[in-house]
Amino acid sequence: MNSTFLLLFLIVTVLLALLTWVLRNPEQRKALKVEPASLEQAGRRHATYLPLIRQALSPVDLEFLALRGSPRLARRARKERRRIALSYLGELRNDFQRLLRLARVVASLSPAVGTTQELERLRLSFHFSFRWQMVRAGLYVGLLVLPQLSGLSEVVSELAFRIETAMKEIGERAALAARLASSSDGRGVDIA
Repeated sequence: MNSTFLLLFLIVTVLLALLTWVLRNPEQRKALKVEPASLEQAGRRHATYLPLIRQALSPVDLEFLALRGSPRLARRARKERRRIALSYLGELRNDFQRLLRLARVVASLSPAVGTTQELERLRLSFHFSFRWQMVRAGLYVGLLVLPQLSGLSEVVSELAFRIETAMKEIGERAALAARLASSSDGRGVDIA
């Protein structure tokens, strides 16, 4: 039963994707090109590494290094940790951009998407970019930006959750439509 539902869901999803692709004009197809491998676990990678970044940027951890090691070692560790945090910040931005591309694809599959949702996506993109630049500048200057970094991570996680919810709703509607279409016997819908 469970594998049958999964198979049906996959078939419906593939058919919906193909239908959307066929109905788009060539310019839009190029603009929405998304590699499935790049979307795998999109929006979740950053959550795996955030606790490690928090630990690396922890003032207590850096103070311990300064007390137990030489000042030179503490400076080197601070520099390396800042480099790692900047790398994490870049990957966080990549996750966000992958999610925005996925959101466009999901929106193209949903008949209820309107101007309001597009404006919300634009607002969220601007908000994220501004906060991202502020955190990046703070890291370069050497400020402690853990709360802001956590806030950015939450924005990406929330976007991932919203996209997953939208995809689930689209999948449920497609499965219901497939059931209704297959249960029809020519006289109407067979409810039983």
